[in-house]
Amino acid sequence: MDYLVVLYRTLLFYVIITVIYRFMGKREVGQLGIVDLIVSILIAELAAISIDNRDESVFLSIIPIILLVVVQMTMSFLSLKLSKVRDCFDGTPSVMINRGVINFKEMVRQRYNIDDLLTQLRGQHIKSIEEVDYAVLETSGTLSVFRKEDGRFGDYPLPIILDGEIQEDTVRQIKKDSKWLRRMLERENVQLEDVFYAFYKEKNLFIIKQSDLDK
Repeated sequence: MDYLVVLYRTLLFYVIITVIYRFMGKREVGQLGIVDLIVSILIAELAAISIDNRDESVFLSIIPIILLVVVQMTMSFLSLKLSKVRDCFDGTPSVMINRGVINFKEMVRQRYNIDDLLTQLRGQHIKSIEEVDYAVLETSGTLSVFRKEDGRFGDYPLPIILDGEIQEDTVRQIKKDSKWLRRMLERENVQLEDVFYAFYKEKNLFIIKQSDLDK
């Protein structure tokens, strides 16, 4: 009888967790944010506890699992609408190599050592840092690498405005400041809060406005 209970609970939680993850949305394991990862671990733990404790009602685990899913979906919605919430829970990408120069200050801030950098570069078949133009540590922990083009440094468009928020780190990287950016917006007759996405490339500011998304 105990074996049948374990089998029943295992199949039940398999179905429940499958349905839950369909609601939570499609994301690769390596792209899970902090909230997604915590929710995934807790759901697995609750399911394991319920399967092991056969004398307790299965609903004692299903109720907290549903609560966790509601929390995760709420945080996902807030992250979509509010960039500050997104930055708080998911963090922001960090430039580790900028035009062939290692950003040691950012590496210390992220507790990311040179061995980590070299390991991830080797994983992308890069033999030496001299081959790299830009390398960005994404919020998922993966390293996005841009090689030099024909042995020369390129000009990659990093975002300087996201959801109406100035990306101060990126602005400093292009050796500008927020005053310069506001002057550029005034020249284009665009308000900061109306900007969905903006990047700077080849001495030009490219802007995608919130209103452009509704067209």
